[in-house]
Amino acid sequence: MEIAASSTEYVKVTATAKVGGSLITAASPPKFAFQPTSTTGNPATEDWLTGEWSAPHARILVGPSGGVVTLEPGEYRVWLSWAAGVEAPVYRAGTITVY
Repeated sequence: MEIAASSTEYVKVTATAKVGGSLITAASPPKFAFQPTSTTGNPATEDWLTGEWSAPHARILVGPSGGVVTLEPGEYRVWLSWAAGVEAPVYRAGTITVY
């Protein structure tokens, strides 16, 4: 995904969970982290930001006009996590370029 630094829009990641072939809805909101691609390792606790579900997507509003976070120009890894019962999966969901 590519967005302008002056744009405010949702970053969406498709995320579904199934039990016995049936889709389930996660009870807690998804968490996102944006790390510069030059950063190594997983996000730290303070890097995680709360998003929301908009089935089948996890999404978070990014940008200077009311976004949860405003990203400076650069390339970032997008991370996604959520509570799933006793599991807490952490996924590197892709990259975003802010110009």
